[in-house]
Amino acid sequence: MIVIIDYGMGNLRSVQKGIEKAGGEAVISSDPREMESSSGIILPGVGAFGRCMENLRKYDLVDTVKGIARSGKPFLGICLGLQLLFDESEEFGPVEGLGVLPGKVARFPESDTFKVPHMGWNGIKKRADTKLLEGINDSEWFYFVHSYYVVPEREEDIATVTDYGVEFVSSVHRGNLFASQFHPEKSAEKGLLILKNFIDLVGENE
Repeated sequence: MIVIIDYGMGNLRSVQKGIEKAGGEAVISSDPREMESSSGIILPGVGAFGRCMENLRKYDLVDTVKGIARSGKPFLGICLGLQLLFDESEEFGPVEGLGVLPGKVARFPESDTFKVPHMGWNGIKKRADTKLLEGINDSEWFYFVHSYYVVPEREEDIATVTDYGVEFVSSVHRGNLFASQFHPEKSAEKGLLILKNFIDLVGENE
C-alpha cells in the first residue's frame, strides 16, 4: 500500500485521486507505523517551508520521514515535498530541512520578465534516466507553482532541469527516491505516467 503523509498541510486528496486515476491505491495517514509498513511513500507539500517543518515536528514525523527516504523504499516527493528533503531553505530563514539530500533551497531572482511565483506549465530537460521518467521525453510540459527551487550539491542527484529566467532543478533522484518541483497529479497525461511509474516501482518492491 502507498501511504501519503498527512502532516496537516498539502494537497493530500488531489494526490490520492491522481494515484487512483493512474491505477493505484493510496491511503492518507499521519501514523508512523503505517508509513514504515507501507510499500511506498509520498511526501506532498504546499505552503511555507518553515511551517511544514514545524508540522512535521508537531506530528513527530521528522525521524520517520528521514528514515524512510534513506531506506531505499519507493519515495515520491512533490513540490514542497521536494524542497523539504534538502539541508535548508532561505525562505524566512535559513530554516533547517530534513537533510536527506545535500543542498539548499533558494528564491528565484527578481526579474521584470519572469514573474514570481513561477506558476503554470513549463518544460523539462532530462539529465538522468530514472524509473519514474520512463516514457517521458525532453521538453514534456508539467505544472508548477513555486517561488523557491532546490540547489543540490551533487550533480548526480539531478533528474531534470527547467528554464525560468534561470535554469533550475525541477526534479531529483537517488535510488528509489524521486522528487519533483512540478505537480504530477496536476500535469495531465504525462503527470499520470509518472504516477503510474511510481505505482509500478512500488509493485516491484513489494
